[in-house]
Amino acid sequence: MIKLRILVFAIVVLAMGGTLVSLNGCGGTSGGSPPPPPPPGKIEHVVVIFQENRSTDNLFQDPVLIGRGADLAQSGKDSHGNTIQLQEVSLQVNYDPGHSHGAFKAMCDLNSATGQCRMDGADLIPVSCPTGMQDYCTFAYVNPSDVQPYFQLAEQYTFADRMFQTNQGPSFPAHQFIISGTSAPSIGSDLFAAENPNNPNGGTPNAGCDAPAAYTVKLIDPTGSETANNPIYPCFEHKTLTDLLEENGNTWRYYSPGTSPPPPLHGSPAIWNGPEAIQHICGPNLPPPNGTACVGSDWTNHVILNQTQVLTDITNNQLQDVSWVIPSGQASDHPGGTIDTGPSWVASVVNAIGNSPYWANTAIFITWDDWGGWYDHVPPPQVLVNCAPAQWGCGYVYGFRVPLIVVSPYAKAQYISHQQHDFGSILKFVETTFSLPSLGYADAVADDLSDCFNFNQTPLQFQTIPAALKAQDFLNDKTPPTDPDDD
Repeated sequence: MIKLRILVFAIVVLAMGGTLVSLNGCGGTSGGSPPPPPPPGKIEHVVVIFQENRSTDNLFQDPVLIGRGADLAQSGKDSHGNTIQLQEVSLQVNYDPGHSHGAFKAMCDLNSATGQCRMDGADLIPVSCPTGMQDYCTFAYVNPSDVQPYFQLAEQYTFADRMFQTNQGPSFPAHQFIISGTSAPSIGSDLFAAENPNNPNGGTPNAGCDAPAAYTVKLIDPTGSETANNPIYPCFEHKTLTDLLEENGNTWRYYSPGTSPPPPLHGSPAIWNGPEAIQHICGPNLPPPNGTACVGSDWTNHVILNQTQVLTDITNNQLQDVSWVIPSGQASDHPGGTIDTGPSWVASVVNAIGNSPYWANTAIFITWDDWGGWYDHVPPPQVLVNCAPAQWGCGYVYGFRVPLIVVSPYAKAQYISHQQHDFGSILKFVETTFSLPSLGYADAVADDLSDCFNFNQTPLQFQTIPAALKAQDFLNDKTPPTDPDDD
């Protein structure tokens, strides 16, 4: 039986990808010794800003990046073989393309003979297109004027055009991967959460060890089947990166929007709050599935249900060694809403760090949790892992591309990274930086993003990123955060 240690981070194990890449050994892409950490003192803080639902072609139609060789397409093929030009839309369009695992399969359109996605099924993704857009509203790119802070960051620092989701579906499994490299329910499982949880009453999905007992999440098995498996309660138990940090004496915080609604929301949008679905972090007040609140020490000490506190923590010199920063719905870049403050929100966090003493030793990773159902032209690669000494193979396929911007005084300036990255790469960077062991999931075979850095360069001087809203605007905004509305 294939060992879980490598397989567990694969949402689906089947030939549904593109280029076949062979990675030998469990410690990285070379099969040799782990890469050395950054020199002492170079990186002492890592901040992961996790936005929502954008593909690389959709969000970054930036002529400057294209001129530097970034792989960005302005057109794509539909399921009838027609060439469709991407049309310009606002960041906050009034529709939300489907982005379930089923939508992934539709857009991929596997060529069984080659084992590669044809990438011609974006017109088959479930979506209610506005009048006049027919079936092609997933073939779209965001108006560049709406996302100039992102362009400024990507142009000044490192932009990666080969960053892939590790999973093939929506937000809930993606937020599990960004803290632990897997969406498996438990150690030893060969099943993985593939979708957002089901709300039996309709409306906003919920998850976590304090969710109502009737909530369930679909699982996918190594054959790629969801229907063969019974859905389970969305409360999992296995190690996460936060455990490795604590065992090493490092500090962490997870900033997430929080409200005080009646059940079943329980104070946070759980599909965007990874720790809420990890039992030993949540510490539910009653054994699952009967819990109604997370009360564990890790939860109360490290999970901050106020995303804007990251701004005051930076100002008050309280930034932790590793921070995850999750936006409110209004600032998430999620389509189908009414407010598009995401670029300003990200700029406010980056500017707070850049204009503080933390700039000297911080690495910031800005990425998006899933592709959101938007067209992207790059087929996700299939990866074959051969792990000594057993020498058995595990094939798995990434999800579609999402953008990645790397910001740091040691990030390569005006650089396009064409190397293959995924969410496990961010975990691997943290492990390498703080000399942590591997979790043995997606991090075990991911690269460590070292091509995005030059620790011998003269540190880059920070330049404030212009944005429509400033940090104080977010700190003074008392509007309750909107909740996830993922399908």
